[in-house]
Amino acid sequence: MGLAAPAAAPAVAEAAPAAAPTPTPDKGDTAWLLVCTAFVILMTLPGLALFYGGLVRSKNMLSILMQCLMIFSLVSILWAIYGYSFAFTEGNAFFGGTDRLFMKGLTPDAVAATFSKGVVIPELVFFCFQCAFAAITCSLIIGAFAERAKFSAVLVFVVLWFTFAYIPMAHMVWFWPGPDAYTDAAAAEAATAKAGWLFQKGALDYAGGTVVHINAAVAGLVGAYMFGKRLGFGREALRPHSLTFTMVGASLLWFGWFGFNAGSGLEANGGAALAFANTLLATAAAVLSWTFGEWIGKGKPSMLGGASGAVAGLVAITPAAGFVGPMGSIVMGLIAGLVCLWGVNGLKRLLGADDSLDVFGVHGVGGIIGALLTGVFAAPSLGGVGIYDYVANKVSDDYSIATQVWVQFEGVLTTLVWSAVVAFVAYKVVDLLIGLRVPEDEEREGLDITSHGETAYEA
Repeated sequence: MGLAAPAAAPAVAEAAPAAAPTPTPDKGDTAWLLVCTAFVILMTLPGLALFYGGLVRSKNMLSILMQCLMIFSLVSILWAIYGYSFAFTEGNAFFGGTDRLFMKGLTPDAVAATFSKGVVIPELVFFCFQCAFAAITCSLIIGAFAERAKFSAVLVFVVLWFTFAYIPMAHMVWFWPGPDAYTDAAAAEAATAKAGWLFQKGALDYAGGTVVHINAAVAGLVGAYMFGKRLGFGREALRPHSLTFTMVGASLLWFGWFGFNAGSGLEANGGAALAFANTLLATAAAVLSWTFGEWIGKGKPSMLGGASGAVAGLVAITPAAGFVGPMGSIVMGLIAGLVCLWGVNGLKRLLGADDSLDVFGVHGVGGIIGALLTGVFAAPSLGGVGIYDYVANKVSDDYSIATQVWVQFEGVLTTLVWSAVVAFVAYKVVDLLIGLRVPEDEEREGLDITSHGETAYEA
């Protein structure tokens, strides 16, 4: 990324001035983005599937794997038909247009802007990269109501929520006409007016703190309330059946997250290296703070806590990865580990919902912490890279922590409200059409057998 680009995902590049040579994609950037896209796919299949699968009881393992597989596949097709077009083409401040419906015009020669003037990448790789983001976001939600959801209800909900929550949030935060449109003050004003609503406000979200994590976590929390608590919740021990799988899944998530964050600058440059380093350091710091916090509070450090701390750190650094300095990322990780530890213990009890796999406690709380702290640690005075002025072609001189934190708060609040309203309506529609929850006898027997006719393990 241009080191201080204001968001993680640009739109299709506008035509270059007639006098300028037509930019062509760099093979290094293209190769890097293709690899990063594969990394992000790995995060869902099998990373998230194994992480979540290990956390449920053995009788529901396959149901989690199947939901992740189907959601990934479903969202990919929807992305090709209309998702990409409505997220990343010019429309209004909340939804894009129809220029790329059914992948119209997405030829091998089509290019998309990056965050550097005169630098482009093949639009198809940008399409695939963002498709993987959409797929994992929708998959994250299922952890909140695991072990009791109808398979058909999950799929119908995902279609509705993806359409009316994920797409507009991606457009609001990440759509802009690209840096080449910022030639002078008047052109910059006109270009910004075409951008998404939160982009216009100056919200910083490098790789999806609002679009991915808070967005999915709120939908999950609403779902946890609307599905109701699992049978035996609060009376029986609903323990994870395989922390080994959970550890493997968390490790694959960490691995894939290097593509998620370091790829979001869309170029193979120093900005990608900074995001990579921050993803490494913030996550390690959160593992330590969560583990030591749990050790002090409960007397023993747990594997589950360590794996959860890793995910908390990854979530928190996501919006900040290319904006903050390495020391800032460590501080963010340390804070996120402790606050998310409270999120899955104290806050969870206060909320009273059976968020089965702590989607809100980790992704919601971590995403909020990360989004707000991005406004703090992006400051050049604290080692961050600041905000790039594409008209002056340099980092802006007037960074204000207070102003940026307020803008970040607006982004967080918008995501909380938008996702909650869409999720509530979508769950209601699904409940009226087919019902949300499986019958009690099926829940007791387990969703593997009753929903899919299979078992993860032979007796």
